[in-house]
Amino acid sequence: MTSITGHFINGQHATSSGNNTCDVFNPATAQVTHKVSLATAEDCDKAIASATAAANSWASTTPLNRSRVLFRFKALLEQHSDELAAMITAEHGKVFSDAKGELTRGLEVVEFACGIPHLIKGEHSTDVGRGVDSYSLMQPLGVVAGITPFNFPAMVPMWMFPVAIACGNTFILKPSERDPSVAMRIAELLTEAGLPKGVFTVLNGDKFAVDTLIQHPDVSAISFVGSTPIAQYIYDESAKYGKRAQALGGAKNHMVVMPDADIDGTVNALMGAAYGSAGERCMAISVAVAVGDETADALIEKLTPKVKALRIGNGIGHQQEMEMGPLVSKAHLDKVTGYVDQGVAEGADLIVDGRNIATTDGAEGFFIGGCLFDNVKPGMRIYQEEIFGPVLAVVRVETLEEAIALINSHEYANGTAIFTRDGGAARNYANRIHVGMVGINVPIPVPMAFHSFGGWKRSVFGPLNMHGNDGVRFYTRMKTVTQRWPENLQAEFTMPTMK
Repeated sequence: MTSITGHFINGQHATSSGNNTCDVFNPATAQVTHKVSLATAEDCDKAIASATAAANSWASTTPLNRSRVLFRFKALLEQHSDELAAMITAEHGKVFSDAKGELTRGLEVVEFACGIPHLIKGEHSTDVGRGVDSYSLMQPLGVVAGITPFNFPAMVPMWMFPVAIACGNTFILKPSERDPSVAMRIAELLTEAGLPKGVFTVLNGDKFAVDTLIQHPDVSAISFVGSTPIAQYIYDESAKYGKRAQALGGAKNHMVVMPDADIDGTVNALMGAAYGSAGERCMAISVAVAVGDETADALIEKLTPKVKALRIGNGIGHQQEMEMGPLVSKAHLDKVTGYVDQGVAEGADLIVDGRNIATTDGAEGFFIGGCLFDNVKPGMRIYQEEIFGPVLAVVRVETLEEAIALINSHEYANGTAIFTRDGGAARNYANRIHVGMVGINVPIPVPMAFHSFGGWKRSVFGPLNMHGNDGVRFYTRMKTVTQRWPENLQAEFTMPTMK
């Protein structure tokens, strides 16, 4: 009998009140491994009520004691990292070492959040007027929610909830229904670390659960990472219901390759950035902008044999680990394959065709091989739209100026990189490019946890990014207190001013 994953409410596993479920696959075998419940109205009410009931007590817990729970949680994450990584591989498909890397990047945010006593100290000024002091308090919002994507079932939730709960909020996580098991295990580990009931909740579900969280008056803020259309929807709906939102959307990340770049090092960087995790990363490099035909020809020459030689198969259980696993679902495989078909139809040169690839280990799941296009033009759909698969497009330009203008004209502005030996060119690029995260000889410039993650333009909705100081600002509201303790108060009928 197929098992059913329910929810995690009020500190324990909870069975759904309804029978609506979704299949969870092992994408490397295309087999259903279990089912996940999709939340009903009753499930949503129970989850929000539990988080609401716990909010005041958790908010009044001292920052130091909240931090100590996170310290214990960090130790448990390290202890169970292999177990969690195997869960990620089994439900998402990424190779085991990549899953371990995802956990490490999430763990870094936990470490950052452990410093919350320092991060929410606020400001203080004495004598802003005669005998008058002013200070600010960074206080929690209450119940907040996070809606996270399938491609990072551990890391993206950990961009959100460690900072949120460290700041004194209770947190409801609505993970992707495609890979829900890691979220449930994280909930167990948080409970083991001493987190009180109701402070962290997992509510599995679909759009109904998302809309319920947005519309419910007891939920104060929504965090989201996913595609741009959904990010815009969540941001707009949150505004309609009077709550703050941070919503990260799609990407089309460009890497500019200058003629003076170390071509071998650049190709190695491109291989990992374009084909790692089968391209299912919002920071994946999907466009290589080659400055000059000689640069482009060298890139194609070096990339072609490497893309053809990618080890593709099940992400776990082999003596020699695969380099690329499957896509997450049959529907997504069909979507990515359709983009490759479209690129050919539009006239781009398909140098390496990964469609109908035979896997290295004989696995028969949702696989596509690495695809490499040359002579891609800006008007083509494979250039304009996010593919979210192992498809790299090479675009040829004549100058760095042309490359900057090309990238600045794109609607997405999440991440970008330049590979060069010229410090002046790199500085010029970093200053003038209209993109939120920039790498210089770094292909995937994901900021460390004590900085903030987020793009520009249609890659982000809302003024505050994820984790770092922006995360602390998002999950708190500032209250400013102006005080004096005079011996004799006199009535004043004019506008108060500081004297």
